[in-house]
Amino acid sequence: MYPNELFLGLHAYELCLMLGMIAALFLADKMAVKAGFSIPLQRQLVISAVLAIGCGLFGAALFQAFYNYLETGTFDLQSGLTFYGGLLVGAGVFLFSWFVLTKPLKLYDEAKKQFPCLANIAAVLIPMAHGFGRLGCLLDGCCYGRVTDAWYGVPHYDVCVGDVCYPKVKVVPIQLFEAVFLFALAGVLLWLYLRATKRGEGWRQTPLLPVYMIAYGVWRFAIEFCRADARGKTIVPFLTPSQLIAILLVIGGIVYLTAWYFTRKRGKITETGAIANGSENDNE
Repeated sequence: MYPNELFLGLHAYELCLMLGMIAALFLADKMAVKAGFSIPLQRQLVISAVLAIGCGLFGAALFQAFYNYLETGTFDLQSGLTFYGGLLVGAGVFLFSWFVLTKPLKLYDEAKKQFPCLANIAAVLIPMAHGFGRLGCLLDGCCYGRVTDAWYGVPHYDVCVGDVCYPKVKVVPIQLFEAVFLFALAGVLLWLYLRATKRGEGWRQTPLLPVYMIAYGVWRFAIEFCRADARGKTIVPFLTPSQLIAILLVIGGIVYLTAWYFTRKRGKITETGAIANGSENDNE
């Protein structure tokens, strides 16, 4: 999938993706300090993230091999990496470490309290790391201008012989456009995060993770719709792997926002009732 090997079996895609994850890990620690995480919880954050990255790389290879198996019938763990496959596995490992391994360390209560803030941090850092991966894929797959997964073909039906028209494929670096979009999205989310942190809004802030999920899901589906190269199949025959992920991201973001809205609304009602009860007790 990524033909330009650099050294020790590594390619530009893997190197850029690892660079993005290291940068994300560094920023996560800085943002956790700013958010007021205790030192033991900061240490747990780094440990959990390192475990998640290690397992996530294996998960990325596993998911790509599964996609290729559906299309070709051949299962090969060296066929490439799938970012969201690695993200799912890495997120599972991270959540296990965050909510299970913190119990014997007596950090569970703080970890649970800080989880909404942690989700906002993740919303900023996931598109940033993904943007590095897109740049790596661009460098790895299109150094010679070939139509690959990195350079998508956009068809222009301007070559006709009689009544039959053939698509003349114009090659454009949409991976570059996607990297720019991801970095811009990460910048906007970081601005929203810092703005809310400065104001001290806490849990009242609109969660950033579903904002990222919906924004990127819509963008990704549109990109996949415009692609002209042949794509693999999924368990849903009429969707490509990326289209399926895009739809799941949008649905997950909407569910997340809906659950947050009703939770916040219920919290407001409870808070109003508590204030009213307090006023009655004062009158007594």
